[in-house]
Amino acid sequence: MFGKLIKDRNLRESIASASVVGLNLVSATFVGLLIGWWLDRWLGTKPWLLLVFLILGIAAGFKNVIVEVRKIQKADAEEHEDHGDTDAKP
Repeated sequence: MFGKLIKDRNLRESIASASVVGLNLVSATFVGLLIGWWLDRWLGTKPWLLLVFLILGIAAGFKNVIVEVRKIQKADAEEHEDHGDTDAKP
């Protein structure tokens, strides 16, 4: 659907990458929360493992966000170099 609306391939790829950023943060946090909850139920350590894995999930989510943003910035810088723009900063 959007492939027909947005003709520029690079723009479509950038939008897709940007949409993944939020999904990475939420999914990693949710997975950490579920693992901590399950381990707490299994080992009876309520709420400590839930908190530990929630924090680890949030940290993993932010790491994934940083990796995706760097990919987007690198692709943007390469696009500016291809077009001969000297204002782009790597």
